Parts: sequence; structure tokens; C-alpha cells
Amino acid sequence: MMKRASIKIKGDVQMAGFQTFIKNTADSLNVNGFARNLEDRSVRVVCESEVEPIERLINSVKRNSPSFVRIEEVGVAYEEYKGEFSNFERRGVDVPGEEVTRENEMVTLMRSFDKKGEVMIGILGSMNETQDSMNETLKGVKEDTSKMLEKQDETIDAIVEVSEKIDGSKEEMVTEISSLSQPFSF
Repeated sequence: MMKRASIKIKGDVQMAGFQTFIKNTADSLNVNGFARNLEDRSVRVVCESEVEPIERLINSVKRNSPSFVRIEEVGVAYEEYKGEFSNFERRGVDVPGEEVTRENEMVTLMRSFDKKGEVMIGILGSMNETQDSMNETLKGVKEDTSKMLEKQDETIDAIVEVSEKIDGSKEEMVTEISSLSQPFSF
């Protein structure tokens, strides 16, 4: 069942890459809506989706937030679904009440680089997870290959043993047949 959630996150949650984290998490869960910094230093999230993805977003906010974020409280109110959003976005400026003027254009530009850095950190984190997963897979392949080589060695040893027995049996049969072809002596 589709729902709408209004979430207020209190604590030290601004200027730490938190909105980008929320957006990336929401995107991965197919949750639509927005995140906005409020003047009281909290973050407001309004989102729409099935209840389960919204709850996963809330749990991720509580448990997996960026290291610079310190959450004190997360308030959630569910409402009727409105179908208002088609994606998830960051809204507003990083610091509420701050307008972009000539004096702070450089600060705005630096924040833009900071946001891009946050995205790169997310990408690198994802790449590290993928590399860790690949390392585990390769470790398993190496172990499986080692076991296969051990089995192959055992099989070769068994074949050699059977071959030696066959060779021994052939010699006995040749000797037996040779003795049968000798004339009888009385």
C-alpha cells in the first residue's frame, strides 16, 4: 500500500553530506520525495512509496548515516499517499536563510565541489564493496580449485595403482599361458 511519510531528523545533521546520503538511499529504494535543511538545524524529509521501502530508508538514516552526522531524534508521521513526486531531490540551500550573493559565490562553488566529493565518496564506497565481494568470490574459487586439484591427484594415484595391478595381472597371465604351452612331462 502506497503511503506518504513526513520525517523530521534532529541533531547535528546539516553540512555533513546528509541530504546527499538521504537522496542516494531513497533513490536505491525507489522512494520519491525531497530532503530539505530547516532553520532549526534539522532536516525534513517528505517521501512517498510503499511502507516497507520508507521504513528501510528510515532505518538506514538511523543506522548508516555519514560519520559526521549525529542524530538525536527521528520523528515520523505517515499520511495518505498523494503521488506528488516522480523522483527524490535535495531542496533549498545547505544553510537555511542563506541566499546566494556575490559575496558568497565562492562558498557556493566550494559547496558544489563538496557535494561532488560526497558523490565520489559514495561511488568509491560502492566500488570497495564490489571489490570486497569479488575478493570473497575469488577466495572461494581458489579454495574450490585447490579441492579439485586434490581430487584430481587422488584420481591419478588411483589410476596408477589400478594400472600397476593390471600390468602385474598381465605378467601372471602371460606366465600362466606360457606354462600351458609347454609339453607335458611324465
